[in-house]
Amino acid sequence: MSKLPGWLGRLGAELTELGERLERRRAEAERGGGEPIRPVEPPVPVPAAPAGSDAAGAVPDDAARRDTAAADHVPPPPAYAPSVAARPDPVAAIPWGMRVAAEAGWRLLVLAGTLWVMMGVISAVELVVLAFVAALLVTAMLHPTVARLRRYGLPRGLATAVTAILGFVIIGLVGWFVVWQVMDNIDTLSDKVRTGIDDLKNWLLDGSFHVTEQQINDVAKNLSDTIGTHAEQITSAGLQGVTVMAEFVTGMLLAMFSTLFLLYDGKRIWHWTLKLVPAQARPGVAGAGPRAWRTLTAYVRGTVLVALIDAIFIGLGIWFLNVPMAVPLAVFIFLFAFIPLIGAVVSGALAVVVALVTEGVFTALMVLAVVLAVQQIEGHVLQPFILGRAVRVHPLAVVLSVATGGVIAGIGGAVVAVPLVAVTNTVAGYLRSYGQGEALRHAPPPHGASALDVAPTPAPGSPPEDTDHGDDEGGGGKKAT
Repeated sequence: MSKLPGWLGRLGAELTELGERLERRRAEAERGGGEPIRPVEPPVPVPAAPAGSDAAGAVPDDAARRDTAAADHVPPPPAYAPSVAARPDPVAAIPWGMRVAAEAGWRLLVLAGTLWVMMGVISAVELVVLAFVAALLVTAMLHPTVARLRRYGLPRGLATAVTAILGFVIIGLVGWFVVWQVMDNIDTLSDKVRTGIDDLKNWLLDGSFHVTEQQINDVAKNLSDTIGTHAEQITSAGLQGVTVMAEFVTGMLLAMFSTLFLLYDGKRIWHWTLKLVPAQARPGVAGAGPRAWRTLTAYVRGTVLVALIDAIFIGLGIWFLNVPMAVPLAVFIFLFAFIPLIGAVVSGALAVVVALVTEGVFTALMVLAVVLAVQQIEGHVLQPFILGRAVRVHPLAVVLSVATGGVIAGIGGAVVAVPLVAVTNTVAGYLRSYGQGEALRHAPPPHGASALDVAPTPAPGSPPEDTDHGDDEGGGGKKAT
């Protein structure tokens, strides 16, 4: 009889829980549109706990487990509830093309920032950079002479000294000769310029242009008034020209000093520069350096030869036409030939203008014919034959590089723009080939059907190889003889 109260307590708890469950089902049916209530299974009688067990504590444990199971059960949404799609991952929601553009965009921004900083540094030390680049060009022109003298048995220091002294002396003599010719013929040239201006004035008055003397006098008066109005600007421009000349002399001395060390110790300087390159990229840079130097040497020597031929033939044509200062004009043509495209136009126009104001219209037209003929021979015969494919650069790249160099650094930038593009083209081509070779070298060996694509094929007419390999004692294949 002592077990009866415990059994009745558990039965009462079961009935209470059953009533609560019925109430929840009824509430769910009312919310879900009147879903019929399923019959409730009768409670399973709980057997009596054995003697000595804690019967009073078993009821709360079972009730807690049932409450937890009921809390974990979530009713499904009603049929009329709208379906809500799951939000995709933000990375997957962005189109592939936009992701590629973003990846490339930030890398381009980093490169643009790096170039902007580099250009700022170069602009701050523009004189030093141009002097060093000029030293590189002069070294590329003189280095073959140093190498030839060393093959004749001269020590490196003596060969460098002889080559540098001879080169600088020749350049100095040419500059002195040009200045001497200009100063010696300045009076004759001024007289001929005044005579030429009078002849041009008479030709305009007597010609079919219907120009009156009053109009010519008005133009001359306006020109004189303009010069008088801007006298201060002209004076400041003259002072700025003095500053430019001082910078030019400083840059020339720095270029001479750099040329001496590049001729004498260029290989050691290159090896030291390679140590600044990361170890992984060092083999590629070490292979690209000599090829870039050969390209620069070929460009400088070819340009010097082409400019010398232009200066000689145009100078001879000007001299035969009795144009004054033929030798200084030829030297100017030689110097301006180092500026691609623009230099030929400027030097040719200068020669035509001098011929026009000194000898008349007919002589100017003849000089123009000579300049055009020589430049056509240069563009179609001399440059392809002398420069060849070693420094071949597309004409569009030449125009854009000269324009960019001129905007950034003036005449000096226009001079060094094309050799810089030629060297960059050579280095980029070599590094691309080197990278492809390294990728093939570290790639896994071909196997299966792909091995047939790289298998060596016999030359036409050669006897086919015996592919019947037998196993010899060493375990390797043996070709039948």
